[in-house]
Parts: sequence; C-alpha cells; structure tokens
Amino acid sequence: MREHLWYDATQVHIGGEWRAPTGGGQLDLENPSTGEVIGTIARGTGEDIDAAVSAAQAALDGDWGRMTALERGRILTRIGRLVQEKIEALTIIEAADVGKPLTQARNDAVALARYMEFYGGAADKIMGETIPYLDGYTVYTLREPHGVTGHIVPWNYPMQIIGRSVGAALAMGNACVLKPAEEACLTALAFVALAEEAGLPPGALNVVPGLGEEAGAALTAHPGVHHISFTGSVGVGSLVQASAATNVTPVTLELGGKSPQIVFDDADIDAAIPFLVGACIQNAGQTCSASSRVLIQRGVYDDVVARMGARYDAMVSAPADSDGSLGPLISAKQKEIVKGFLEKGEDLRVAGLGSIAEGAPEAGHYVPATLFADVPPDHPLARDEIFGPAQVAIPFDTEEEAVAIANGTDYGLVASVWTENGARQMRMAKAIRAGQVFINNYGAGGGVELPFGGVGKSGHGREKGFEALYGFSTLKTVAAKHG
Repeated sequence: MREHLWYDATQVHIGGEWRAPTGGGQLDLENPSTGEVIGTIARGTGEDIDAAVSAAQAALDGDWGRMTALERGRILTRIGRLVQEKIEALTIIEAADVGKPLTQARNDAVALARYMEFYGGAADKIMGETIPYLDGYTVYTLREPHGVTGHIVPWNYPMQIIGRSVGAALAMGNACVLKPAEEACLTALAFVALAEEAGLPPGALNVVPGLGEEAGAALTAHPGVHHISFTGSVGVGSLVQASAATNVTPVTLELGGKSPQIVFDDADIDAAIPFLVGACIQNAGQTCSASSRVLIQRGVYDDVVARMGARYDAMVSAPADSDGSLGPLISAKQKEIVKGFLEKGEDLRVAGLGSIAEGAPEAGHYVPATLFADVPPDHPLARDEIFGPAQVAIPFDTEEEAVAIANGTDYGLVASVWTENGARQMRMAKAIRAGQVFINNYGAGGGVELPFGGVGKSGHGREKGFEALYGFSTLKTVAAKHG
C-alpha cells in the first residue's frame, strides 16, 4: 500500500504547505483486514487547527476570495480529472485503510470524481433573485459563502463524504478546514494533494488529521469558523452542535439511521431481493443509510425471508483485497460493539448466517453477516443502529401498520417502498418520516444530484445536489431605494 502514496501521510497540510504537526505527535494506522499497523498519521493539535483557520481566512482575503465562480468551477473540474487519473491508487489506499472490498473502494473513488465534476459545473449556476416590492425600490438577493467552513468526516466513506461536503463548500467560495477520522484519513490527504496540483490556492483547503477530542473539538469551538459540517454518530453530533453553539456557528449534521425497506404483497420480489440485502451489507453494514430493517407484508413474508436468508448463507467476510461481498469492520472496538448487538439477538430466529473466509487473519475484524427473522418492532435490534452486517425482518399486515413500524424509531434518514400500486406509492412516500424515500429501488445508484439528510436523530441540513450549495452559503437581501 505504501508504494501507492505520492504524498507525506505523516504531516498536516496548512496554507498550501506540508508540515509536521505541532508537538510532532503521530497516530498508528491499522489495516482492518489484518489488524496490522500499516503506517502513521499526524496527531494534529488545537494549535494546528488554529493555524489552519488562519490560513483559510487568509485565502478568503486573498486570491481565493477574489476568484470568480467560473474559475472555482474549473479548478474543481480539474480536481475531478486528477481523481480519475488516480482511481486505482485511491482504490488500493482506501481498501487498506477502511477495509472495504476493492470494488466498493473503487466505486467511492469514482463517486469522488463525480462530485467534483458536478460541483465544478454548478459553481457558477447559483443565482439570486429579484423581489417585487414598493414603488421606487429594487430588491434582490445574493448567495454568498459563509467564510471558513469546518468539515469533520467519518471513517466509513471518506472519499464520498469529502466530495459532497468539501466539494460543495469550495464551489460556493468557502475556504475549508478538514478534520478526517483518525481511523481512516489517507484519502483525505490524497485529496488535498490533488487539489493543490489542480491549482487550488493555498489555504482554500487545509487538512489536519488527529483525534476527535483534540483536533475535532478545537475545530468545532473555534470562533473563526463560520459553518460546521459533521457526519458521524448521534452522540458525537450532539457534542459538535453544543460546541458550535458557543459561537452561534451553524451546523449541518448527518447522523445515524435505522432505515426501513417496506415490501408489499404486490411487489416485484425478484427485483427487490438484491436491494433488500445489498442496501444493508454494503461496507459491512457500516453505513448511516444502511437498510437494517426490512418490513414484509405477511402474504410474501416467508418467501422473502427465505430468499434473503439464502443470500446471507452465501456471504463470506474476507480481506479487502480478495474483493468479496463483505470486508471486515473498521476496528476491534467496532467489532465488539457489533458482537454486543448480536448477543442481544440470541432469543431471535436466525434466518441467514454468513461465514468468515478460511485463512482470514485472526487479528482482522470480521463478523459474519446475520439475518434475524420475526423480530418484534420494539426489540433493540429493530430500533437501535447496529453499524454492522446485521439485518432484521419484521412482518406486517396493513399499510397503516407498516407506516407505524417504519416511523417507530428515533431516526429518519432513508426509506424504500416496494409496491406496484401507484396510489400506495404516493401515500407511503408522504407518510414515512425520512429525508429520502425511494420507490421500487434503494439509493438510486448513489445519486450525487439528490439532496441527502435526515430528520429526528438522523440530523438536519442537506448535502448533495444543489441543496448542499444553498447550505454552504448565506442569503443576503439588498433593497435599493432610487425613487
């Protein structure tokens, strides 16, 4: 993996320069597939964050702040092209760092390039409007950047979340300070190296790896940061929001989920089965939008569960470089958390159980994929986010019951409805409490263009699509009296 790094992963990147972190601290990086240490990264400090915020503000006061939207877009487009040129290297780095199979890591690199293309093209398409008002007035609105934006990115999808968060912020003219997760930050550092090569001015993007309680806490509490974007757990998201509130800094939160797929008797079961399973198992279930609940109408319940179970029985958890359907969990800590959830299901019927590949390193963080059936809606496995390769099947009888179960958790991120009844499709889409509802599909192939975010404990604010650009800007109203 080291031979694929073309940058110094042991340093922070501030103001266009690679430098040792203040204090010289380092953190070990572990390969989840083997449990082996594969390198070190910088342990950034509050002083490094302070320097990064100052560099970002200097960029806003300098070349980056004076740059036209057209030129910002061209730089982002160039970044996208450079990402495409480095897709294979990024794939190998991400697979080793996060533990996801090569195909999934490659899809993430492709998505990062697509985000840069999308936001590069959108940068000069955000416009204000004129407002009819009193005689003798001309009133119009302007969309302006917040200023310095802070981005705290998790370990499960570093490239994709950098694309949808940092890409949108840069397109709007903000200057960014990025704090990647300490468990997986190699592609974040790769991204800033590519951005620099593409001509992004010094300070427009700064990357400071480090611990959440050190570098992350310093970023959320910094008075020079004008907007925070955080993706992660509900608990940490609450801390981020409380910290940012000290300076009345707005926050976009994309947090957990317990996303349901709802299968009615009239659904196309053949079309649904791959989505029912795949939407949970991708990235070993370590996905905020993972569909960890499947609600199935009684008339097709046994058939759907049996077919899902057969897929689970065939699943093999294996090292990332074997490019199977399932990789390891990110860490020993996450493995213990997931095993704790699985123990709560000892009283449930196991309808499908995968295996761990023969010869998989014992120090790797593998958990077999598990499908639980006949799960009561109030069971912890049906209500709590597991963040691992475990899924529950819940029977229902009526449409009203399905809605009640679907809305019966604290989360509201994504949902899917499988039915051929057009009227029911519309009723369910309106009744389900979630930020995204898919009809006869799940995820829409990633959907760079589709606004993404949740309600309830799934967070607030929207990323992806044009909505992200609005979120990374502030609206100014200008009222000119001219008689």
